[in-house]
Amino acid sequence: MSNTTPAARKADQPNSLHMIAVLGGFSFLSGFLIFFAVQATEAGIKQNRLEQLRGAVFQVLPGATSSQAFAVGNEGFRPVEIDDPTPGMKKVYAGYDDGGALVGVAIEAAAQGYQDVIRAIYGYNPESGRLIGFAVLQSSETPGLGDRIGKDPQFLANFFASDTSPDTLSLELTEDASGLAHAVEFAKNGEKSKPYQVEGISGATISSKAVVRMLNDSAQEAVPLIRAHLDQLQKGTS
Repeated sequence: MSNTTPAARKADQPNSLHMIAVLGGFSFLSGFLIFFAVQATEAGIKQNRLEQLRGAVFQVLPGATSSQAFAVGNEGFRPVEIDDPTPGMKKVYAGYDDGGALVGVAIEAAAQGYQDVIRAIYGYNPESGRLIGFAVLQSSETPGLGDRIGKDPQFLANFFASDTSPDTLSLELTEDASGLAHAVEFAKNGEKSKPYQVEGISGATISSKAVVRMLNDSAQEAVPLIRAHLDQLQKGTS
């Protein structure tokens, strides 16, 4: 027979309020650590994307040695910081050579690909009316097939001029400059015959067509605006 009194047994039992307080403390601490980790991760991702964007601007604007971000509005363009977080703000990125002359304008675009949304950036030269560069910013396309839109030399020749491919994609405007004179079109590999066509990649038709679609939709809106307010971009921040 136990000699332990009811009072002693009650004293040995864990205090429920104390346990709740301890568990609550652990939950609060865990939540704080998770929140801090998420914030730190998101900050790192945003910084990496910003650095990727900075590099891509110069990649699609060959000859540019400096750049300036501009917010897009009904009245044209106004200079902003490249990392301006204003919700819903659309931006373009003007590139300048060592003498301060406008080399071209980098424009972001996106379209649904085979796997997911493809985000890209392209360079437009207002003087020639042609693309002068293209780079993929984000893609989940199939490795070895759809992901070739960002690295296949023949496909990139649609956008980067060279000695063997001097003419790049044309974005000629209508007479009233309200839109493109010719919509950007997809052409099968080896069948490009018009300056406003993009020669696709064999085996990656869906991804290639997504690029064509994003370029056409973006350029129909951006190019007329750039032409109408070109002086704002030529002046830069001055």
